[in-house]
Amino acid sequence: MPLDVRALGYVVVGGAFGVLARALLLDPVTDPAVLPWATLGVNAAGSFALGLVVGALGDSRPHVRAFLGTGVLGGFTTYSAFAVETALWLSTPWLALGLAAASVAAGVTGAVAGLAIGRALGGRRRATPEAAE
Repeated sequence: MPLDVRALGYVVVGGAFGVLARALLLDPVTDPAVLPWATLGVNAAGSFALGLVVGALGDSRPHVRAFLGTGVLGGFTTYSAFAVETALWLSTPWLALGLAAASVAAGVTGAVAGLAIGRALGGRRRATPEAAE
């Protein structure tokens, strides 16, 4: 499949906006005990927003999905910060485990809610696994 240069451009520009938004939200957080929870909030909000985009657009408007989904929301959310912040808390294993569990649960819950709302807004029904294959 050939590279869609326009889609790549949309991802790059969207990613710059997403990273800027995350930096504006997280850079003021200076307390190391608060930063992992702030990152959790950003990732949960980004998962919800990605669910909205995917649910509302489905397979239509691939360039909009590239810009908003892969670009903006891919740049906004951050798995690497979540992983490092969790690893830094390994000296307190229960807190590290709690942060990891809360991050995954919040992300999945946000994505499920976003998909449901996005599908309702886009007039799409939930696809069955067989229909998606």
